[in-house]
Amino acid sequence: MRRPALGPARAGGLLAVALAISLAGAGAGLASAAGGGSVASAAAGPAGPRGSGSWTVYHHDPAGSGVAGPMGRINTAARAWTSPALDGTIYGEPLVFSGRVYVATENDTVYALSAATGAVDWSAHLGTPVPAGDLPCGNISPTVGITGTPVIDPARREIFVVAAELVRGKQAHVLVGLSTATGRREMTRNVDPPGANTAALLQRTGLTLDAGRVVFGFGGNFGDCSSYRGRLVAVSEAGGMPAYFTVDAAADESRGAIWMGGAAPAVDQDGNLWVSVGNGSVTSPGHAYDNSDSVLKVSPSLRLVGFFAPSSWAADNASDLDMSTEPALLPHGQVVAAGKARIAYLLSAARPGGIGGQQAALPSVCDDDVAGGAATVGQTVYLPCESGIVAVRASKAPAALRLLWGSRLGGGPPIIAGGLVWTIGRDGTLYGLDPATGALRQRAQVGMSANSFPTPSAAHRLLLAPAATQVVAFRAGRARHSPAPGGAATPAGNRPGSQHDAGHGGLPAGAVVGVVAAAVVLLGGLGWLLRRRRIGRIGRIGGGG
Repeated sequence: MRRPALGPARAGGLLAVALAISLAGAGAGLASAAGGGSVASAAAGPAGPRGSGSWTVYHHDPAGSGVAGPMGRINTAARAWTSPALDGTIYGEPLVFSGRVYVATENDTVYALSAATGAVDWSAHLGTPVPAGDLPCGNISPTVGITGTPVIDPARREIFVVAAELVRGKQAHVLVGLSTATGRREMTRNVDPPGANTAALLQRTGLTLDAGRVVFGFGGNFGDCSSYRGRLVAVSEAGGMPAYFTVDAAADESRGAIWMGGAAPAVDQDGNLWVSVGNGSVTSPGHAYDNSDSVLKVSPSLRLVGFFAPSSWAADNASDLDMSTEPALLPHGQVVAAGKARIAYLLSAARPGGIGGQQAALPSVCDDDVAGGAATVGQTVYLPCESGIVAVRASKAPAALRLLWGSRLGGGPPIIAGGLVWTIGRDGTLYGLDPATGALRQRAQVGMSANSFPTPSAAHRLLLAPAATQVVAFRAGRARHSPAPGGAATPAGNRPGSQHDAGHGGLPAGAVVGVVAAAVVLLGGLGWLLRRRRIGRIGRIGGGG
């Protein structure tokens, strides 16, 4: 049977369907790229806050990359605003969410500042902070209150902090959840480990979120006085009994602080927690290893999955040369960590290596302690050496670390925003460094910090620098489509679960393929239609039928 010839209307309809299908494929490619189809390795973390409007956890995302969302050049020639003087010193990093900047003080007060003006939208005083004189040692004064950077759960619209308080005359560490909109108290939970000497503990790390729980570390006060054990703590966001992982847990062991220069535990794509641990009480290599001077990989249920410690761990303990950075999670299943021994280590994320099992080591990475969170773009890690930021690059095959540059500027834990590496120095200066060379590009005075590890944040087109009792803001321009620091495809490309960020310019490969396919279908269909119409005309002229 002869098939009837297609009329123009029917042919056009089929062409429209074919074109729609092809363009749908192109749209899927665009959506997949914009939505961050995961190409991350085992070392990368779960998807964190996206875009440039929020900064809800220490160093921006669960993995602690320190890389801000897209924003333009930051103007440090003039301040956008300076907050009022707050009621205590600031030790944590400012957070940004839903048009507000959040910061906490050592007077146990949480502030929500207007991102537009710096004015106080609300404040919540949580309790009576602990007088410094009531502690066996330390360097925070006159009171110890909220030291660690808070964390915000955007879905719950809740900010969590750990406050050192006097509760009915006794010292306690209390986890508090507050509404980000009003400051209303949503949850309160004592988180001191059973039987612990509360006065000997300091909650120094930033807080993070993992599997519906708030996670943070405990260490000791400056001076390592009295007896304590380092702990990793996890508490349900809804409250409930805390769970603990304890370092130096044997009866004859102590110390092993989880403090990391104020950084938060890093969270990988499987929800595993990565922390570094300070010096323990064991100083003889003949003693059983105690998990001190280490990088620990801990499961969401707080079970030890793997660890790394230098072969010199016992001697390091004796000399207070412990690991003190947040582990930097790289693509391709690698991890970088460093500490007071001034050696950078490259580890396997799958098998951290145990004692002395690093993939590579870079001695004398700088001439001072390395402590706090790093900034990470691709295989490049910007480390917080206290005498000035240093940049190292890791390679996979062969596994190696290479020093790219060392600066004598800044030293506080760095972030990357507006195309520069930003760090705060001990002299109260905010520095913007060229990520490729370490050369100084911008600087601004923000005022002396209250602590040795001040770190800025960047969101809502603001760069935010904490001074002793104030927050200083600088305005950023609108994002332009430009290469990321160090020539990477995009700074966001190293963020967990992200291959491309929307708005970085250019069509992703999937979108290009889809558009080309649509064009091929369209042109082919038009050619087929013209040919059929020509054949039909010849048939009618020749009388065939």
